[in-house]
Amino acid sequence: MKSALLIIDVQRGLFDPEPHPFEADAVIARINILAERARYAGVPVIFVQHESTSSGLEFGGENWQLEQNLVVEEGDIILRKTTPDSFLKTELSDLLARERVEQLLICGYASEFCVDTTTRRAAALGFPAILVSDAHTTHDKEHAQAAVIIAHHNATLPNIHSFGPPIKALVSEQIVFGMAV
Repeated sequence: MKSALLIIDVQRGLFDPEPHPFEADAVIARINILAERARYAGVPVIFVQHESTSSGLEFGGENWQLEQNLVVEEGDIILRKTTPDSFLKTELSDLLARERVEQLLICGYASEFCVDTTTRRAAALGFPAILVSDAHTTHDKEHAQAAVIIAHHNATLPNIHSFGPPIKALVSEQIVFGMAV
């Protein structure tokens, strides 16, 4: 089953200002290792970048750029989005169809917004999804600390069965590219 690795919203405007997202450096390191392994296995690596003038993530601006420690290589795909859903108003569905992708591995920022929404939408569109449980992050919120938000999504998303295709949460070391969910 052909997979693609989606790396969502790991951008300077979200990662550089203090306070940083929860375990930001470790998450970026895990994403870089995953992306390297994906490239080696011939799996498409897709960086999704959010843009919005109201959030300070203007297209092409410094804050919109990918986080400086994120490794991007020739052949990686860059996709722009304007909503928490990486599929809505983007070319992601067409891209996945062209690449004959049947399964998505999802990581990045923010666990409770763009990562969650994209994971649910992937399953709704028929893609088995793997949430890389130690490679997504967020900031602390008034109602919950980031670690709790991340743990909540790692626990709840795999319990959604109504879409049909499974959603699994696996740590990055468990990911074997080329294997079905």
